[in-house]
Amino acid sequence: MSRRVASLLGGLLAALALLFLAAPAASAHTELESSTPGNGARLTHTPATVELVFSEPVEPGDVHIEAAGKRLAASRGSGNDAIRVTVPKKSTGQDRLTLVWQVLDMEDGHSTSGTLSFPLTAKAPADTAAPAVLQPDGTVHTAWITARWVGYLALALYVGGLAFLALLWPQGTTDRRTRRILTLAWAAGFAASLLTPGLQSAYGAMGTLADVFRRSTYADLSATEVGVVAACRVLMWVLAAVVLASVLQGGDRAARSPGWRVGALAVALGLLRTTGMAGHNSEGDHPGWGAVADLVHLLGVSLWLGGLTLLLLGVLPRRRPEELSAVVSGYSALAGGSVAAIVAAGAVLTWQVVGSYDALVGTGYGRLLLVKLAVLLSVLALAHLSRGWVRTRLDIAVLLRGDRATVRPFVHSVAAETGLVLVVLAATSLLVTSAPGR
Repeated sequence: MSRRVASLLGGLLAALALLFLAAPAASAHTELESSTPGNGARLTHTPATVELVFSEPVEPGDVHIEAAGKRLAASRGSGNDAIRVTVPKKSTGQDRLTLVWQVLDMEDGHSTSGTLSFPLTAKAPADTAAPAVLQPDGTVHTAWITARWVGYLALALYVGGLAFLALLWPQGTTDRRTRRILTLAWAAGFAASLLTPGLQSAYGAMGTLADVFRRSTYADLSATEVGVVAACRVLMWVLAAVVLASVLQGGDRAARSPGWRVGALAVALGLLRTTGMAGHNSEGDHPGWGAVADLVHLLGVSLWLGGLTLLLLGVLPRRRPEELSAVVSGYSALAGGSVAAIVAAGAVLTWQVVGSYDALVGTGYGRLLLVKLAVLLSVLALAHLSRGWVRTRLDIAVLLRGDRATVRPFVHSVAAETGLVLVVLAATSLLVTSAPGR
């Protein structure tokens, strides 16, 4: 039986690896390449139309163009990557035509924007309205970042929690606190997978929170790559409910079952992959390597944070010497491997997404990435400095049969490390919702 399970597991991992490495190359964000008339051209009168050519095919409905604070009608231009807008004369200023544009990227849902300005040598009729700059709704953006953070946290607790039970603590399936954590993680992950696409679409379309709950928002999103990935992620969370219900009902026998472990592994990889597809890992010259690195990165963070949470809220409060000795030692080795994977995969992702040293230090995205790395290094330094202390404290706790006074400082150490990892997740959410600094 074990040989058959090993063969099935090997085949599944090989198929996933081939899928990642064979993924088609994805371009960076949609950018404006040219316009007719060209940006900055001096015009004798207001043009009837202006044509914008983008770096990839765009739909008129995904492009927002305004002049003097008024939305202009957009239609298909001379090609799939061109958009033509009609410019009413009354929408211009006195001596300059200013067009503010924003386009929603069809691959990752992020938006890019810019301004076209044309001096008019013959002044048009006076119009007191000043050119408006497109500003996305700040509330929508905050809600989007929050939903991403909740989604990452739920993913880490669910995937890392199930791995912790299967590999280190099968008897934890009967622990009430652990069951609550896993159930809440699933509920939060499922809710975030439903809300995040709507928030992302509303933000890109310059909408409000009310647009998140409109059927048209999701109808427009369903025809895009972002919508397809979002639907797959929702489906994976539905399957995750089946996996969770199985282990909660079957207890430690289910957690030790090879069949359940293979099913849980397949669902976990599906959740990790569909979550990573919403990020920037596919950008750059080697999207296959970016996809693999992102999967390893998310898996490492999940094993680390999910294990820390169950250790903090599940194992330590029980104060059972046998569990403390076996589980903490096993988790220490698991966390060490997870951290090594996080560092290696993070280096690949940095090279893949940022692309240059100048972009790392000279852009907002790069500086935010440096903040995330600084917090991560702080966590690693704290863990390294406390390793010897933790081992000594653990030995004393086991000798004293789980005495509360000896376990409490250990709890504080784990809680501090968990809090810093949550800060890393918050920085990750900001990075995912920002345009990369290439």
